[in-house]
Amino acid sequence: MVGTEWYIALSGILFAIGMVGVLRRRTAVMIFLSVELMLNAANLAFVAFARAWGELVAQTAVFIIMTLAAAEVAIGLAIIVTIFRKRASTNVDDLAELRG
Repeated sequence: MVGTEWYIALSGILFAIGMVGVLRRRTAVMIFLSVELMLNAANLAFVAFARAWGELVAQTAVFIIMTLAAAEVAIGLAIIVTIFRKRASTNVDDLAELRG
């Protein structure tokens, strides 16, 4: 059996990869995917702790979080596609300029 420590370590590594992606990437799609990776890393840690303590409530909470994340993905990608159609770019540096 794989111990809880391995799941927590994997979760930490995935979260760190996501954080690096958020800080280093300039396109909205890659930043969005990195944030989703961080959310899934947190879910993995949540499930690992729930398994270690024998709690089913945490696993139910993760299921609800994943459902909300799916809705977030749909809305986020729709916003990114709309930005791409208007500006022909998803570079976040270009999006920082406000137009009146």
